[in-house]
Amino acid sequence: MKFIHEDHKIYVLDENQKEIVVATFPQFREGVVNVDHTFVDPSLRGQGVASQLMHEVVAYAKSKNLKMVATCPYAVAWFKRHPEFNDMIDQDAQEHLDPQCRI
Repeated sequence: MKFIHEDHKIYVLDENQKEIVVATFPQFREGVVNVDHTFVDPSLRGQGVASQLMHEVVAYAKSKNLKMVATCPYAVAWFKRHPEFNDMIDQDAQEHLDPQCRI
């Protein structure tokens, strides 16, 4: 799977150039991005693609020396399942988000 990296977006295109996997992470505040959206086409679900996508997002943020928060329900759940990435979370900012976004 070929992930395409742009500022604040990582995605995969199918043969028709349609986005079939996507994550967006706009700037939340200086040095912090917000994983606010993830999508995996139904044909790819259940194969670990969403987790691969999140690994790409974390690697991108780390390469840019960015911290992260998450408001996308999948991203919040993923971070809860992957405490090894807690160092990437801006805990102060995350604690000020809605309770359902707490990691």
